[in-house]
Amino acid sequence: MIRLLWTASVEVRYFLRRYMPSNIVLDLIRTRKGLRWGVPAMLLAGPYLAIAFWCTTLIENSGPGWLHLVVLVCVWNALKMLAIGPVSVVVLARARAREYPAQRQELPEDVPLGGLTRSSR
Repeated sequence: MIRLLWTASVEVRYFLRRYMPSNIVLDLIRTRKGLRWGVPAMLLAGPYLAIAFWCTTLIENSGPGWLHLVVLVCVWNALKMLAIGPVSVVVLARARAREYPAQRQELPEDVPLGGLTRSSR
């Protein structure tokens, strides 16, 4: 029984990770090239919250009960989008801090840095 539940949860996670739009966007943002898009991705929380608000309005006006699930998913996705902005900024800062010494080593001797050449410092 436990093995069946474990397998089912793995398959559901795989499906959600692979095919849900918010998870695809988050996976793309977590790459090195995608880190700069973390803060603009926070704007995607707006449409998710608008859909959640619209669904709650429908529920209050005697809408179907399954819309509660849509509200839950939309609020969860909005929170994920809001969280990725600050996280991506921190991860990007760490990545640039790691890359900075390697970039300094690759500079040729005659490249001016702030008016001085590297060899005249």
